[in-house]
Amino acid sequence: MHDDPLSMTFAALADPTRRAILARLTMGEASVLELAEPFDMTLPAVSKHLKVLERAGLITRSREAQWRPCKLEAEPLKAVDGWIEPYRRHWQRSFDRLDNYLTELQRGNPDADRN
Repeated sequence: MHDDPLSMTFAALADPTRRAILARLTMGEASVLELAEPFDMTLPAVSKHLKVLERAGLITRSREAQWRPCKLEAEPLKAVDGWIEPYRRHWQRSFDRLDNYLTELQRGNPDADRN
């Protein structure tokens, strides 16, 4: 596996369980038990997912007495957004052209099908 930050972030996001864990953490810190609750898997399996997220920099874990809360770290997602942005602009331009074409067709412009 590549160990550049963007590749590690995409690898961590590739798993639906890890994405669900991140979604839960958008609501605030949570313990491993709280994060494991909706999944039909063992605590060690959930811990493995958390380790992948932690290595990718997407979460941090701290210790408060016996409680080990996990916290979302969104910074790596900025790199994902930056990587995706040119594709978003491409699709937006494509949709804008389609919208213009359909508008011209609705107006009955005979030149619309030549574009």
